Amino acid sequence: MCGIVAYVGQKEALPVIIKGLKRLEYRGYDSAGVALLNESGLSIYKKKGKVSELEAHLDTFSSLNSKIGIGHTRWATHGEPNDVNAHPHYSASEKFAMIHNGIIENYEVLKTDLQNKGYVFHSETDSEVFIKFIEDIHRNNDCSLEEAVRLALHKVVGAYAIVIMNIEEPDTLIAARKGSPLVIGVGEDEYFLASDATPIIEYTNKVIYLDDYEIAVIRQNQLQIKTIENVETHPYINQLEMELEAIEKGGYDHFMLKEIYEQPRSIADCMRGRLDASSGRLVVGGLRDYMNKFQNAQRIIITACGTSWHAGLVAEYLFEEFARIPVEVEYASEFRYRNPVLNENDFVIAISQSGETADTLAAIELAKSKGATIFGVCNVVGSSIARATHAGSYTHAGPEIGVASTKAFTAQISVLTLMALKLGYQRGMIAETRYMELLHELETIPGKVERALQLNEQLIKIAEIYKDARNFLYLGRGYNFPVALEGALKLKEISYIHAEGYPAAEMKHGPIALIDEEMPVVFIATKDSSYEKVVSNIQEVKARKGKIIAVVTEGDTTVKNMADHVIEVPSTEEAFVPLISVVPLQLLSYHIAVMRGCNVDQPRNLAKSVTVE
Repeated sequence: MCGIVAYVGQKEALPVIIKGLKRLEYRGYDSAGVALLNESGLSIYKKKGKVSELEAHLDTFSSLNSKIGIGHTRWATHGEPNDVNAHPHYSASEKFAMIHNGIIENYEVLKTDLQNKGYVFHSETDSEVFIKFIEDIHRNNDCSLEEAVRLALHKVVGAYAIVIMNIEEPDTLIAARKGSPLVIGVGEDEYFLASDATPIIEYTNKVIYLDDYEIAVIRQNQLQIKTIENVETHPYINQLEMELEAIEKGGYDHFMLKEIYEQPRSIADCMRGRLDASSGRLVVGGLRDYMNKFQNAQRIIITACGTSWHAGLVAEYLFEEFARIPVEVEYASEFRYRNPVLNENDFVIAISQSGETADTLAAIELAKSKGATIFGVCNVVGSSIARATHAGSYTHAGPEIGVASTKAFTAQISVLTLMALKLGYQRGMIAETRYMELLHELETIPGKVERALQLNEQLIKIAEIYKDARNFLYLGRGYNFPVALEGALKLKEISYIHAEGYPAAEMKHGPIALIDEEMPVVFIATKDSSYEKVVSNIQEVKARKGKIIAVVTEGDTTVKNMADHVIEVPSTEEAFVPLISVVPLQLLSYHIAVMRGCNVDQPRNLAKSVTVE
C-alpha cells in the first residue's frame, strides 16, 4: 500500500525523496512525511494530504540540507489520516526514525507491554509501536540497532517493509521486509530504497529485490544483507529495463488516459516473441518446464483480486472452451481462508498486476503447501509473486501508475489467451485449421483496439449526458459477463457512482426492480453465441423505460433500433471480444470521472498495490 523512499549518498537527499514520493503517490496519498539527519539533528516533517502539501510545508523550514533521508506516502490502516499518524515516526528518545509499509498484527499486545514500561504513544499507528519496540530491545539488551531490529523481527507478527535512521550513525540506513516490497537501487557511492523501482530508475538501473526475512544495512556507502537468522546473503543485482518516459504522463492529462491509449502497444508487446501466426508458432516460455503438468492437470484454479479476478473469469471461459479442463476462479482473499481442497494434480494460476498483492501471495503459499503447481501472471519484474511461483509469464504491459487498472487487464487476458490456445492445441482439442485461424485473428487485436479508441469523442458525449447518474447497471453474457463486471468496477473506482455488473440473464432475478427512466443500463451486446438472448434482455429494459447504452459489433442494426446510444466496436472471434469491448467502458468511466471533478489517477480510499489484508 504505502510508498517508501530513502536515500544515502552524496546528493541532497530531500529533492530525491520528494520526487520519489510523487512517483509513489499512487500507492497511498492520505499523508506524507520525511526525516532528515544533519548537524541540527534528526528532524521529522509530515503533513496530512498529498505530497504537494508536504512540499509546501517544507518551504517554511530552513536547514533541510542532508545527505541521508527517508520519506513515506501513506495509505491509512491504523489511525485516520492526519499529521500525527503520518510517517516517519520517532522512537521514544527521538534518536531513531522509521517508515513502515504493512500491518503489525500483534501491535496491541506490544503496545500494552510498552505502556506498562512507561512508554507514551502519540499516534494511533502500529508503526509507532514498532519503532518503540525496537528501541526497547536496543536499550534492554545493550546491543546495536541492527541487532535490535533483528530481534524485534522475531517477535512481530504481520507484514512490513521498514527503513530506519539513527542519529548516532549519521551515514546508516537499516531496512527489512516481510510481505511488503522493498527495492534497493545501487548507484556510484549512493543507495536508494523504495517500494518499487519508479523512484530509482532516474538515477540507476541496478537494483536488488530484498527478500522476505532479510535485513539490509547500508553503512559508510557499503551494503550488507543478512537474514533475520543473522546469515549473510549475496544478492543478485538486476538490470532494470524500464525507461523513465514510461512513468511520465507523456502529454496526457492523466496516467489513466495514457494507459488506456497504450493498450494497442501493450497487447502487442505481450504477444511479441510469443506469437507468429504465419508460421503457426506460439510459445509461452514460462510453461516450457511445466507443460506436461499443465496438460495433465485435473483442474485449473485461478486466484486473484479485483480487476485481475475479472481477467481470471475471462480465462475460465478460454480454458474450458479451448482446452476442455475444468476451471475454478477464486477470490484470493476467500480462497486462503476456506480450507480449499487442493492436490498435486491441480494447476494454480495466480494473477496480479503488481505481483505484490498480499492475499494472492498467501493463496500461493497455501496452494504450494498442498503440492499444487503454481504459475504466476504479473507485470512487475522481480516482484514477490514472480519469485514465489514455480513458473510464470510477465505481461510486459509496462508501468501502470493509474490506480484503476486498464492496460494491465487487457495484457493479462492476452497472456491467458495465449496459454489457453497453447494448452488446447497441445491437448488436441483445437484442430490445426481452427488453430491457425485463431492465431491470425489474435494478431489483429492490437489494430482493432486502436480502432476502438477512435470512439473517444462519442464516449465524451455519452459521459456528458450521464455524469450525474446515481446508479449504473452493466450487463453481459458469456465472455462479456466479466467485461460487465470490469466496466462497473471502473465506474465505481474513479467516479464514485454506484454501479453493478451482472450476467444479463440474472437481471430478471432481482436487479430489474431498479430499472426506471433514470437508470442507465450498459449492455455489451456484440455478435456472438448469446447475441439473441442479450437482445431479449435489452427489450426487457426498454419496456421499463431504462436508458440503454449498448456496445455492439460494427454494422449492427438490430440493437441500434432499441438503444439510446450505440457504440460500435470491430468484429472479432467471440473469445477475443473482451480485449476490445472493455475499451469503450474504460473511456466512459474516465470521462464521467473527469466531468465530476474526481481525482482520476488517485481515487479516494484506494491504493494501487494492496500489500496488506
